[in-house]
Amino acid sequence: MNAKTVNLAAGLYFVATPIGTARDITLRALDILASADVLAAEDTRTMRRLMDIHGIALGDRPMLSYHDHNGARARPKLMQFLAQGRSVAYASEAGTPLIADPGYDLSKQASEEGYLVTSAPGPTAIATALTLAGLPTDKFLFAGFLPNSKSARISAIEALREVPATLVFYESPKRVAAMLVDCETVLGDRAAAVCRELTKKFEEVRRGSLSELAQSLKEKPVKGEIVVIIDRAGQSTVNASDLEADLRDALARMTVRDASEMVAGAHGLPRRKVYQLALGLDRDNEQETDG
Repeated sequence: MNAKTVNLAAGLYFVATPIGTARDITLRALDILASADVLAAEDTRTMRRLMDIHGIALGDRPMLSYHDHNGARARPKLMQFLAQGRSVAYASEAGTPLIADPGYDLSKQASEEGYLVTSAPGPTAIATALTLAGLPTDKFLFAGFLPNSKSARISAIEALREVPATLVFYESPKRVAAMLVDCETVLGDRAAAVCRELTKKFEEVRRGSLSELAQSLKEKPVKGEIVVIIDRAGQSTVNASDLEADLRDALARMTVRDASEMVAGAHGLPRRKVYQLALGLDRDNEQETDG
């Protein structure tokens, strides 16, 4: 791929960059990087390497660092360049700017002040993972990174339980196994996929139920950048009276936790939901016994 110099109108150009393989970049993106008056990047070292690979010279053009930690300081400088009638190209470290990456405040301020804001679209790990996961893609919700703490993570997952769409998350390799366990607890044992290092040398996609994937990652941990895809909630056909009857029968023979896990698994329901129902039934039994 060879970039060519083109005349760019003054404005802000968001440039999507490869998530792995350097050749996954569009010709238009290369043209913008070769032609913009000013370059800005989440990681200037990564940007310089990408430009070197594709034979794009920086020359005497300024290149500024712009990321979540310095945005408030760097944004006025970029706005000043726009005020001078220059073209500014911004790229995040990998993928599409603003998609779990910096750029929102810059885009918002530039558009509010009347400057041209446009994009050279390209790679994103979200679309790549959805293509490979083998799960429905007609409707999906990107939920980004879940919270680090278990309680906050479970609360966040609960808020997504009834969403009628495939769920997409980014996750770190250190937390992904625990995240899958929590998802199974709240959502039930849904079909899912763990996609890592997409478009890179060690690309891998693991498919299975949430419990199977959690066990797989416990036995064989992974490294790299990870996207987790989880199927939407199925239409439950479990009759409430049948569910209660099964729980009462199980509670007569085992603990609340064991009973709820067994019944939830049998009916394909979230363990947390069944556990709450089991607790209520167990209290009723205790009250009847005391009476």
